Amino acid sequence: MTALEAGLALDPQTYAVRRADLVRYAGASGDFNPIHWSDRVATSVGLPGVIAHGMFTMALAARAVATWTDQAEVVELGCKFTNPVVVHDDDDGVEVVVAGTVKSVDDGLATIALEVTCAGQKVLGMPKAVVRA
Repeated sequence: MTALEAGLALDPQTYAVRRADLVRYAGASGDFNPIHWSDRVATSVGLPGVIAHGMFTMALAARAVATWTDQAEVVELGCKFTNPVVVHDDDDGVEVVVAGTVKSVDDGLATIALEVTCAGQKVLGMPKAVVRA
């Protein structure tokens, strides 16, 4: 594990998201809302197209934290769902990029401020993780 020190910028992690990933996530989570698989339904409710599950996007942030910390125990993970991750119906899908900066290390806990983007736009608001350092 990288020694976590306040101010440390963590290497951005990039994850491809394809429609097949959304289908698998729907099966695992039980969330079969058609906005996550049907362009017709998604656009009929005002979305630009099929969108990734918010919790799937948050899980990508958690995956980055696990990578950076060598699977350290996560004691807090939170965010606001601010913008959708629109997933195109092609072989490429989209990329979600997770960046992080260690904000503090106190009493054995490291607080990491996250930035989660897709196509240059922030998709999670105020995302952060607290891990055992």
